[in-house]
Amino acid sequence: MIRPATPEDVPEIISMILELATYEKAPHEVRVTEEQLRSALFGERPVAFAHIAEDDGRVAGYAVWFLTYSTWRGVPGIYLEDLYVRPEHRGGGHGKALLRQLASICEERGYQRLEWSVLDWNEPSIGFYRSLDAVPQDEWIKYRLTDEPLKRLAGQG
Repeated sequence: MIRPATPEDVPEIISMILELATYEKAPHEVRVTEEQLRSALFGERPVAFAHIAEDDGRVAGYAVWFLTYSTWRGVPGIYLEDLYVRPEHRGGGHGKALLRQLASICEERGYQRLEWSVLDWNEPSIGFYRSLDAVPQDEWIKYRLTDEPLKRLAGQG
């Protein structure tokens, strides 16, 4: 079953964020607090959204996403920040069901893109995404500014 996350899910989502970061070999980069996530998802002006996959009443996985905008298409889209299914629930269709829910949101709202990133060594996920006919954007290179470089560019460092 896929359902929108509730404020009561925040501790479980934080736990899965740490599980995902550990799988991606970067648990030391996780800084989010329950308060921050609760505000981002359920505050006065949410900046992100989440869905939960359940299996027999147990949380099996989650998706966190936010809206983007395409100047080329002229409409919003969805960027999938996290898609995670706990190892003991993999192969049960939860990841596909979460993606299907986001695709349905795109269709219902007239959004024309559902996008995400995957680590280049994550072959199980790459194979899964290819099975859905998702197309890798190999010609695009993702860039990021954080911490000191971000502060320097802002003139604060």
